[in-house]
Amino acid sequence: MWKEVLSVTFYRAVFSEFLATSIYVFFGLGSALRWPSALPTILQISITFNLAAATVVQIAWNVSGAHVNPAVTMAFLFGSRISLARAACYMVAQLAGGIAGAATLYGVTPAEVQGSLAINMVRSNITSGQAVAVELILTFQLVLCYFASTDRHRNANSPATFIGLSVGLGHLIGEPMISDIDQQAS
Repeated sequence: MWKEVLSVTFYRAVFSEFLATSIYVFFGLGSALRWPSALPTILQISITFNLAAATVVQIAWNVSGAHVNPAVTMAFLFGSRISLARAACYMVAQLAGGIAGAATLYGVTPAEVQGSLAINMVRSNITSGQAVAVELILTFQLVLCYFASTDRHRNANSPATFIGLSVGLGHLIGEPMISDIDQQAS
């Protein structure tokens, strides 16, 4: 374990997770901001998250595996594809990267557009249990896509396109089902 944690490659991978998550959050949340002249649509948000995911996977794929999401990292840990030390450091880097990406977006966005910075609000006619169930299903399909598209025995190419499509699919279904865009305006 210590040999892994003390290597330059390890820290390069952890930084890659931080940077990829920062970029992903910046562009994804940026697409959902409510600009007075161009209110976002579900399709616009889904495509942007799709493209952002594909881009950061392409950037970080060979360095860290481009998990960009603690749920994916946790699945890789449970699937014995990464060590506990790597998973813990990835998750810390991903959380810090998400905060850095959101903070950067907040810093460069005019105050009248910032609002809640595109934080999702669960629809009033959806229970917490239903929202969690939908999130679990969407996360499950994303993790399955990661496992299938990163299997070196089946695919030697970058999984960026497939993972991006998987993220876009999740947003196309998840946004209208559980997210109340109207509540975000207040």
